[in-house]
Amino acid sequence: MFDKYNALLAPLDTIKLNFNEAGLMVMNITIAFIMFGVALGIKRENFVQITKNPKSVIIGLVAQFLLLPAITYLLVILLKFPVSISLGMLLVASCPGGNVSNFMTSLAKGNTALSVTLTAFSDLLSILMTPLNFVFWGELYISTVPLANPIEIPWEHVFQTIIILMGIPLVAGLWFARRFPKLTEKIFKPIKWISVIAFLGFITGAVMANFTHFMNYFLLLIPIVLIHNAVAFGIGNSIARVSYLSVLDRKTITIETGIQNSGIALVLIFNKHIFPDGYGGIAFIAAMWGIWHIASGLLLSIWWAKYTKKRELKTAKK
Repeated sequence: MFDKYNALLAPLDTIKLNFNEAGLMVMNITIAFIMFGVALGIKRENFVQITKNPKSVIIGLVAQFLLLPAITYLLVILLKFPVSISLGMLLVASCPGGNVSNFMTSLAKGNTALSVTLTAFSDLLSILMTPLNFVFWGELYISTVPLANPIEIPWEHVFQTIIILMGIPLVAGLWFARRFPKLTEKIFKPIKWISVIAFLGFITGAVMANFTHFMNYFLLLIPIVLIHNAVAFGIGNSIARVSYLSVLDRKTITIETGIQNSGIALVLIFNKHIFPDGYGGIAFIAAMWGIWHIASGLLLSIWWAKYTKKRELKTAKK
């Protein structure tokens, strides 16, 4: 039965996506703008937080950059998905956390200070860890499967793209925040929300440009994205539990691990120096992650908020 399911997904390895140079330029600018906005929110207090709560920060980063990519690799090897699906999952798992995680943590009544710190360190470390993880796990995966169309992951282009679209905007944002602190306070929130809207708009545009392919495989890909996202949340929650962290920190690390910046994945996917034509499943996985993780994160946050409120009311009655 599972072999039949994978057979239905197999054509994704040969699909060529419709995406022009103008669209790629808009996407690159959007991601750079998002990273600039993220850097505006990185403050000295975030670095002080790691000295106050080092255990939770380290565990959160371990879940994000070590456990999630490694367990994703085991998942794709075990389930034997088509190559484009597997590479898409590995790429998403290598990305840093999404910047909406701070809002979701606040909504879930988690440790917002820890969330902001983890997002800050995740974005800074991703300049090295995202390309390193994807090249390592991606090449390890490719070496284990027979390929109809040979593919190599050019690590130099992966690093170059990440540095240009993430590293430079992050450094520019950090400089701007330090040079113009009052102006930064005024523009930070508007830029943050504009970034989220722009990212969702880009994903919508990418989906519409490939609407026929997307609709043909939408129902088939939903279970994969839901399972992968649930595994990510489970990794964060499990490592926080076995490390005996507080409930607040456990909520935070769960959300940080389950919310991924799939926009970075899309930037790499549409870079022709990194991926050749075809392998459309990589982009579909990243795009569907970008939509679903916001829905799942909000649902989890709302449930946690209601659960916390009920528990507080019970405690008050006693």
